[in-house]
Amino acid sequence: MNYTEAQLGRTFILRLHHNERLHETIEKFANEKQIKSALCFFLGGAQDKSKVVVGPKDGNTMPPEPMVTLLKGVHEACGVGTIFTDEAGTPKLHMHSSFGRNDNTVTGCVRMGVDVWQIGEIVILELANCSAKRTKNKETGFEFLETS
Repeated sequence: MNYTEAQLGRTFILRLHHNERLHETIEKFANEKQIKSALCFFLGGAQDKSKVVVGPKDGNTMPPEPMVTLLKGVHEACGVGTIFTDEAGTPKLHMHSSFGRNDNTVTGCVRMGVDVWQIGEIVILELANCSAKRTKNKETGFEFLETS
Protein backbone atom coordinates (compact mmCIF):
# COMPACT_ATOMS: atom_id res chain seq x y z
CA MET A 1 0.00 0.00 0.00
CA ASN A 2 1.13 3.52 -0.79
CA TYR A 3 -0.48 6.69 0.50
CA THR A 4 -0.32 10.45 0.60
CA GLU A 5 -2.21 13.12 2.51
CA ALA A 6 -4.36 15.97 1.24
CA GLN A 7 -6.67 18.67 2.54
CA LEU A 8 -10.09 19.65 1.27
CA GLY A 9 -9.97 22.45 -1.26
CA ARG A 10 -12.81 23.97 -3.27
CA THR A 11 -16.27 22.43 -3.61
CA PHE A 12 -18.11 22.51 -6.94
CA ILE A 13 -21.74 21.65 -7.64
CA LEU A 14 -22.60 21.00 -11.28
CA ARG A 15 -25.85 20.42 -13.10
CA LEU A 16 -25.25 18.41 -16.23
CA HIS A 17 -27.80 18.72 -19.01
CA HIS A 18 -29.70 16.13 -21.01
CA ASN A 19 -27.40 14.13 -23.35
CA GLU A 20 -24.14 15.50 -21.93
CA ARG A 21 -21.49 12.77 -21.75
CA LEU A 22 -20.62 12.24 -18.10
CA HIS A 23 -16.85 11.69 -18.12
CA GLU A 24 -16.13 14.18 -20.92
CA THR A 25 -18.09 16.98 -19.25
CA ILE A 26 -16.49 16.42 -15.84
CA GLU A 27 -12.96 16.18 -17.27
CA LYS A 28 -13.45 19.35 -19.32
CA PHE A 29 -14.71 21.20 -16.23
CA ALA A 30 -11.80 19.89 -14.12
CA ASN A 31 -9.34 21.06 -16.76
CA GLU A 32 -10.94 24.54 -16.94
CA LYS A 33 -10.88 24.90 -13.14
CA GLN A 34 -7.40 23.37 -12.85
CA ILE A 35 -8.61 20.57 -10.57
CA LYS A 36 -5.71 18.15 -10.17
CA SER A 37 -7.24 15.82 -7.60
CA ALA A 38 -10.77 15.40 -6.25
CA LEU A 39 -13.59 13.16 -5.12
CA CYS A 40 -16.60 13.18 -7.44
CA PHE A 41 -20.20 12.12 -6.81
CA PHE A 42 -22.94 11.60 -9.43
CA LEU A 43 -26.69 11.33 -9.01
CA GLY A 44 -29.25 11.35 -11.81
CA GLY A 45 -30.37 9.54 -14.90
CA ALA A 46 -28.55 7.65 -17.64
CA GLN A 47 -29.69 7.70 -21.25
CA ASP A 48 -30.76 4.61 -23.20
CA LYS A 49 -27.78 2.96 -24.96
CA SER A 50 -25.20 4.45 -22.61
CA LYS A 51 -22.06 2.29 -22.54
CA VAL A 52 -20.84 0.81 -19.25
CA VAL A 53 -17.65 -1.22 -18.70
CA VAL A 54 -18.78 -4.23 -16.65
CA GLY A 55 -15.50 -6.09 -16.30
CA PRO A 56 -12.65 -7.63 -18.24
CA LYS A 57 -13.59 -10.45 -20.62
CA ASP A 58 -10.76 -12.52 -19.16
CA GLY A 59 -9.03 -11.68 -15.88
CA ASN A 60 -5.79 -13.40 -16.94
CA THR A 61 -5.10 -11.63 -20.26
CA MET A 62 -3.06 -8.42 -20.16
CA PRO A 63 -3.89 -5.85 -21.20
CA PRO A 64 -7.47 -6.89 -20.51
CA GLU A 65 -10.23 -6.57 -23.07
CA PRO A 66 -13.13 -4.66 -21.49
CA MET A 67 -16.65 -6.07 -21.45
CA VAL A 68 -19.05 -3.30 -22.42
CA THR A 69 -22.81 -3.37 -22.02
CA LEU A 70 -25.41 -1.00 -23.44
CA LEU A 71 -28.08 0.18 -21.07
CA LYS A 72 -31.50 -0.83 -22.38
CA GLY A 73 -33.82 2.05 -21.57
CA VAL A 74 -33.37 5.05 -19.30
CA HIS A 75 -31.83 4.17 -15.90
CA GLU A 76 -31.60 5.77 -12.48
CA ALA A 77 -27.95 6.24 -11.55
CA CYS A 78 -25.57 7.03 -8.72
CA GLY A 79 -21.81 6.90 -8.79
CA VAL A 80 -18.61 7.81 -7.06
CA GLY A 81 -15.21 8.49 -8.51
CA THR A 82 -11.91 10.27 -8.33
CA ILE A 83 -10.19 12.82 -10.49
CA PHE A 84 -6.39 12.76 -10.73
CA THR A 85 -4.09 14.08 -13.43
CA ASP A 86 -2.31 11.72 -15.79
CA GLU A 87 1.37 11.88 -16.74
CA ALA A 88 0.66 14.79 -19.11
CA GLY A 89 -1.11 16.77 -16.36
CA THR A 90 -4.60 16.21 -17.79
CA PRO A 91 -7.41 15.56 -15.25
CA LYS A 92 -8.86 12.05 -15.67
CA LEU A 93 -12.07 10.78 -14.10
CA HIS A 94 -12.30 7.23 -12.77
CA MET A 95 -15.93 6.66 -11.78
CA HIS A 96 -18.00 3.58 -11.12
CA SER A 97 -21.74 3.91 -11.09
CA SER A 98 -24.78 1.72 -10.53
CA PHE A 99 -27.64 1.97 -13.00
CA GLY A 100 -31.10 0.66 -12.17
CA ARG A 101 -34.27 0.11 -14.16
CA ASN A 102 -37.19 -1.81 -12.69
CA ASP A 103 -35.59 -4.87 -11.08
CA ASN A 104 -32.40 -4.80 -13.17
CA THR A 105 -29.13 -3.24 -11.97
CA VAL A 106 -25.85 -2.78 -13.84
CA THR A 107 -22.71 -1.54 -12.13
CA GLY A 108 -19.55 -0.49 -13.91
CA CYS A 109 -17.18 2.19 -15.11
CA VAL A 110 -18.55 5.17 -17.05
CA ARG A 111 -15.47 5.73 -19.27
CA MET A 112 -16.97 4.24 -22.46
CA GLY A 113 -19.80 6.77 -22.65
CA VAL A 114 -22.62 7.36 -20.21
CA ASP A 115 -24.96 10.12 -21.37
CA VAL A 116 -27.16 12.03 -18.92
CA TRP A 117 -30.91 11.61 -19.14
CA GLN A 118 -32.55 14.84 -17.92
CA ILE A 119 -30.86 15.02 -14.49
CA GLY A 120 -27.14 14.93 -13.80
CA GLU A 121 -26.07 16.26 -10.43
CA ILE A 122 -22.34 16.29 -9.70
CA VAL A 123 -20.51 17.29 -6.53
CA ILE A 124 -16.73 17.66 -6.77
CA LEU A 125 -14.66 17.92 -3.59
CA GLU A 126 -11.21 19.12 -4.55
CA LEU A 127 -8.23 17.62 -2.72
CA ALA A 128 -5.57 20.28 -2.14
CA ASN A 129 -1.85 19.72 -1.57
CA CYS A 130 -2.10 16.23 -3.04
CA SER A 131 0.81 14.57 -4.86
CA ALA A 132 -1.12 11.58 -6.29
CA LYS A 133 -1.16 11.14 -10.08
CA ARG A 134 -2.24 8.50 -12.57
CA THR A 135 0.54 6.69 -14.45
CA LYS A 136 -0.03 4.18 -17.22
CA ASN A 137 1.15 0.64 -16.59
CA LYS A 138 2.46 -0.87 -19.84
CA GLU A 139 1.61 -4.47 -18.91
CA THR A 140 -2.02 -3.93 -17.88
CA GLY A 141 -2.89 -0.73 -19.75
CA PHE A 142 -4.42 0.63 -16.53
CA GLU A 143 -3.67 4.11 -15.24
CA PHE A 144 -2.66 3.32 -11.66
CA LEU A 145 -2.77 5.89 -8.89
CA GLU A 146 0.77 6.69 -7.77
CA THR A 147 1.45 8.47 -4.50
CA SER A 148 4.75 10.09 -3.66
